[in-house]
Amino acid sequence: MSTIRLFSLLFLFLNPTNAAALIQNRQNPKGISLSTDNTSIIFDSSVQLDGVPLRFKISAPASQFTSLTNVPGAASLPNNPGPLGVNVLLHGDGGQSFFDFPNQKVKNHLGVVLLAPSTNSLWGQRTGQASGLSRPDGIDDAELVRDFVKEVLPQLVAFNSKDVFFTGVSGGALLLSGFFMPAHLQEFDGAGVLLLCGGMPPQVEAVEGFEGNTRIHYQSTTNELELLKDSIPEAIRAYEGLALAGGLSEEKVGRLQTADNSLEGGHCEFDGEGFVSGIQFLVDNFEDIMLEGGDGRVNGVNVLTSVVENEELRFV
Repeated sequence: MSTIRLFSLLFLFLNPTNAAALIQNRQNPKGISLSTDNTSIIFDSSVQLDGVPLRFKISAPASQFTSLTNVPGAASLPNNPGPLGVNVLLHGDGGQSFFDFPNQKVKNHLGVVLLAPSTNSLWGQRTGQASGLSRPDGIDDAELVRDFVKEVLPQLVAFNSKDVFFTGVSGGALLLSGFFMPAHLQEFDGAGVLLLCGGMPPQVEAVEGFEGNTRIHYQSTTNELELLKDSIPEAIRAYEGLALAGGLSEEKVGRLQTADNSLEGGHCEFDGEGFVSGIQFLVDNFEDIMLEGGDGRVNGVNVLTSVVENEELRFV
């Protein structure tokens, strides 16, 4: 578990103008602003975990923030549970989805995005260029995500710790499926993971116990990247196998784990038009896909197909 530099954390929150001097990051945090729909507050800041700077954004109603954030109207106490869940999104290689913040509109879940602590904004590879599925720093980055959500986030905003979801986009999906899920997901009771245009089987030993209550959905498109056409089905088979080995029936596995690649388009183009608009479109449908009772319809297609006997997705 990483050591959180609380003295730096408090100094940063109470002195937002000194953020750039305190923590060097690829781009400086922007402080406090309004969401695009003007219904929630976006808090953009940074924290150091074991000396590693991690920039983040939180979108939430003002009253749910704690006084540590200096958000006007903040009314919560640190580590105080709140009524809303949280959806933590990890961007793809390059960081586009961090800056777009597609999950900033608050419904039943607060929105959080994290920026990979690397010069090129790559999850699992802190130095150099991306090399396909190779993520040599995946273990460290997965622990960074875990520590932020478990230790830092409760100090900044109130949320229901038993209603935590993770969304991974492309390279972010590789970090979640390859490293975070097998090592840390069992610490989040009843959690769910939405893997968008990416996925690979566990790259570390899976800790026993997480598969029993874990909701997982894999969403890709008809014309996925070549290297992902193999790794996504491999991830599906691996996590299905873990659930079955853990004693779940095929019927329950089919309810918890679903996969689809019937949406037409290229990599992450879930709307058939573009990368950015496609991700926004899919994230806008997050609750219909991931929450119990959602209809699972995206672009008129029911994407909630059980992974059982559907492990081998057919791509163009």
